[in-house]
Parts: sequence; C-alpha cells; structure tokens
Amino acid sequence: MAKLQKSIDKRNALVKATIELVNNNGFHATPMSKIAKMAKVSPATIYLYFENKQDLLNQTYIDVKAEYTKYAFETYDSSMSVAYGFEIIWKRISNFKLNECEEAMFLAQCDNTPIIDEAIRQEGIKHLQPLLDLWERGKKEGIIKPISDYLLYAYAINPLSFLMMTQNRGSFKLTKENIEEAFQAAWSSIKLCK
Repeated sequence: MAKLQKSIDKRNALVKATIELVNNNGFHATPMSKIAKMAKVSPATIYLYFENKQDLLNQTYIDVKAEYTKYAFETYDSSMSVAYGFEIIWKRISNFKLNECEEAMFLAQCDNTPIIDEAIRQEGIKHLQPLLDLWERGKKEGIIKPISDYLLYAYAINPLSFLMMTQNRGSFKLTKENIEEAFQAAWSSIKLCK
C-alpha cells in the first residue's frame, strides 16, 4: 500500500511541476529535465507514468479538467431550473478560476493553444457535459439563445479567464459585487430575451 501511495505521489508531483513550469515558462520552454527536477524525481521516472512530453501534457490537461469540472458541478442538480442551474455552475466555475489560479491558468493556456491533441481536447469537452445538457434544455425551453455551445461558452464562461488573469496581474481586484455583475452580464449574454 505504501508503494502505491509513493507511486501516486510521484505522478502527482510530476503533474504539479508540469502545471507550474508551463504557467511560468510556456509549453516549449518546459523540458522534461526541468519537470523531473522540480518534481524531485529522476528524468527516467517520468517515463514510468507518461509515454513522452506530449502524453504528460495531455494527461495533465485531462486531470486538471476533471478536477475543474468535478468542482464546477458538485452542487448542481439537473432538476434545477435552467436559470438557477446556470447560476450555480457559473459561480462554482468563477470560484475555481479565482481560487485555484495555477490550475485555471494551465487550462486557459491549453484551451487557447494547439499544444493539446485534438482527441484529448474533445475528451476534455465531455467533462463539461452537465453544462452542455443544461444549455440544450434551456434552448428547448426557449430560455437560452439557440446558438452554438462554443458561442455560449465564449460569452458566458471565457470572460472568467480574462478576469482571473487581470486579478493575477494585480490590475483589478474582484469583489463580491463585481462577481455578481459579471454573472449578470454572462447570463444576459446567453439568455433569450422575451
């Protein structure tokens, strides 16, 4: 059992080092040797867990995406109204992005660059299924604009990444009031006006 935990700890250290180095240096300036050094393992140890650097990046992306979506949907129930369900999910996502900055920044980089394999990116999208299902129900009920889920995500969720980056740079401090205003703006951008 101790051997298994040690193995899990090493893999987790590699993932954590990958996130930190990619956030600080970018994908291309993050060699495997630096990842191993930061994780305090030998470079050969990486290959016990990952096939190569691309596999390490892909698996780190999926791990972080799973953590992110587990948090986002933890208090959501599909029986909630569309408006309330969206508010619950949106506020959980904002909380994650503003409090788990390292992971959120890593996801933002992965989502906005071609470094992650397309098949892995599609697998990552599957983790958002409860949100996509909510939007589909909202479209059928005439509550959400009948537009592409990519557009809905771009207008309702992606601005949180901008706010996270702005806060991380110290340019803007988000308050409860700002977060509520941002939620109202996000909801207004996707709800169907009647």
